[in-house]
Amino acid sequence: MKDTPIKYEVVRQKIAESGLKSIGCASIREVKRLITQIEDATGEKFIRMEMGIPGLPAVQIGVDAQIEALKCGKAAIYPDIEGIPELKTEMSKFCKNFLDIEVSPQSCIPTVGSMQGGFSVFLTMQRLNKQKDTTLFIDPGFPVQKQQHKILGAKFETFDVYNYRGEKLEAKLESYLKKGNIHSIIYSNPNNPSWICLTEKELQIIAKKANQYDAIVIEDLAYIGMDFRSDISQPGVPPYQVSISKYTDKYVLLISSSKAFSYAGERLGVMVISDTLFNGRYPDLIPYFGTDKLGHAMIYGTVYSLSSGTSHSAQYAMAAILKACNEGSYNFVEALRDYAEKAHQMKRMFLENGFHLVYDKDEDKALSDGFYFTIAYPGLTGEQLLEEFLYYGISAISLAITGSERTEGLRACVSLVDKKQFPDLEYRLKKFNEHHQ
Repeated sequence: MKDTPIKYEVVRQKIAESGLKSIGCASIREVKRLITQIEDATGEKFIRMEMGIPGLPAVQIGVDAQIEALKCGKAAIYPDIEGIPELKTEMSKFCKNFLDIEVSPQSCIPTVGSMQGGFSVFLTMQRLNKQKDTTLFIDPGFPVQKQQHKILGAKFETFDVYNYRGEKLEAKLESYLKKGNIHSIIYSNPNNPSWICLTEKELQIIAKKANQYDAIVIEDLAYIGMDFRSDISQPGVPPYQVSISKYTDKYVLLISSSKAFSYAGERLGVMVISDTLFNGRYPDLIPYFGTDKLGHAMIYGTVYSLSSGTSHSAQYAMAAILKACNEGSYNFVEALRDYAEKAHQMKRMFLENGFHLVYDKDEDKALSDGFYFTIAYPGLTGEQLLEEFLYYGISAISLAITGSERTEGLRACVSLVDKKQFPDLEYRLKKFNEHHQ
């Protein structure tokens, strides 16, 4: 089809020049680069759904606090590698107010985003028990976390949870954990890319099996509070964010400033380690870290080696945002509802033009509208669909790179799509459907 919204010949040329063997198997950053090149060559703006980055302004409370910290000279001073006390204290309170868990400030460690937090955990877990050398991914998941494993030379196994929801999850976990080589289990909740949310029952199953086989659970809460079916926004008042931390005392939570607090540019996250784990003794750590205490090894071994701490002034920003959340003067959940509103309208457009949702339910409940959704078109693989989309000025990423077995699908992120683009999106989807029916 050559009467496409984006010039057919230009798209073909840019795909050829990219050198990518498969658009559908390209990384998120490679897809982003290709889209930018097509936009520059044609002057046409894409409906950009490939990057999972925030689309809201930074929280002003944080901006003001960071400016004040800079004025006070914090940019000239190394932060304490353990993190500033204000941030550690407020994160401890945040965990109590919004997850209903007790964790001490010492166990809350600022990192260079959850990316570094995850990398630090993966590196340390490898050294925890020489009898266990493998991470288990409950997929779909964030592709870069597997890339981090590959860089480390770390082993991992993975399965797509789609066909193992509810009670089926226990037997599936058992099939991996009984081998005795799994040191940790990781997943995101809400999930990137599928936006599924593991239920309380499923988290209890994960905790049960993790406790049985002494595996540590790593819970990526990059999208904390963004399952809008449940409003967790009131501090100290139920409902709370559902979390594995209610059911096991050996966990690591990765909490990011990027999405929930729209503070992505300063690269700040907090790794929350359960007090039991933080104070745990693991003799196999000694040859690498000179200590058997996990918390000390994590801070003064791994985090120190990777970055020697994170941005001093940005820690004051996040501390101020968390303080406002804890005091109830800032409702971080309400500030994010724009994502759900956009997702609701965008899903409608896709469904009305021949597409269907790939991941659509949490057991028997329809998924929340939120940051991501997943789509497919009859007769096309995800790889084919992604390449075809380029001619229509639409971008996304293939589920194939996320550990999903649903290779017919794509992940769409709503954050960077302006509502003013909705007429363009609807027009392009109609053209796509006309050409592919």
